[in-house]
Amino acid sequence: MPKTYKPRENDKGLRLDQYLMKEILSDQSRNHIQSRIKSGNILVDGITVKTGYIIKGHETITILDLEEKELDLKPVDLDLDIVYEDEDLFVINKPQGMVVHPASSYHEPTLVHGLLFEADKLSSINGTIRPGIVHRIDKDTSGLLIVAKTDQAHRILSDDLKLHEIQRFYVALVHGNIAENNGTIDAPISRHPKNRLKMSVQDEGKHAVTHFTVKERFDRVTLVECRLETGRTHQIRVHMAYIKHPIIGDPLYGLKDDCHDGGQYLHAFKLSFIHPIKKEQMTFEVDLPIRFKEKLDELRLNSAL
Repeated sequence: MPKTYKPRENDKGLRLDQYLMKEILSDQSRNHIQSRIKSGNILVDGITVKTGYIIKGHETITILDLEEKELDLKPVDLDLDIVYEDEDLFVINKPQGMVVHPASSYHEPTLVHGLLFEADKLSSINGTIRPGIVHRIDKDTSGLLIVAKTDQAHRILSDDLKLHEIQRFYVALVHGNIAENNGTIDAPISRHPKNRLKMSVQDEGKHAVTHFTVKERFDRVTLVECRLETGRTHQIRVHMAYIKHPIIGDPLYGLKDDCHDGGQYLHAFKLSFIHPIKKEQMTFEVDLPIRFKEKLDELRLNSAL
């Protein structure tokens, strides 16, 4: 289904590709966005324009469905950890190392391949490449996410997500000792100006808020619980690095001398939301992965010595 957008007053003067990267397609590279504009996949007032088109502020920008036909998605039995399932949705406990959905640059089995094996139907709102995907977590982040089986459930869950009515809780091991017992990081996030693989705190970025509570302190390491108020790309990872407490093992935002084997110690352990159809409160919680538990045991042992 095509999606339409209206630029705001403060978007005037931006190139179309810059506007899209900043406001709508922040998870895509500039080259990819430019290719989509050139191919006619992104239209301004119904017509194809150049990538350098300057936003005037009164246009209607239409993004057509992107069908990546070269990706032949076949069901794969990935033995997914299904925490909950009914006729409307799944709640999945995603393992660390698994990518949520495929892309033209990534051809290994993803969560979507596993969902196609498990489900008779998935929501079609996000097209054939991201069926059912309401929200994502990073490849090297483990934990809970919701998958919609029907378009009706998907629309309601997406609206609830925008209204911050889906509560998502994470635990993370971060470098350094956080002095405060709790706090809030309110810092806008956008694509890094130099490294397009990264996000960063920028004044012109999208509103982003992370609440944290210290759960345990070790020697130069802190265990924190984080609650997302917003859901920007890499939000917790960017925010913790921004306050000088990057997540241990984070290959993008962590310390250079980190051991990156296995990725960052970040786990989405709790999810709470109103069921989109039944209108019942649903809350799910899962244990830490074995690797995370072993790291905690090691830290506790060293702290006791």
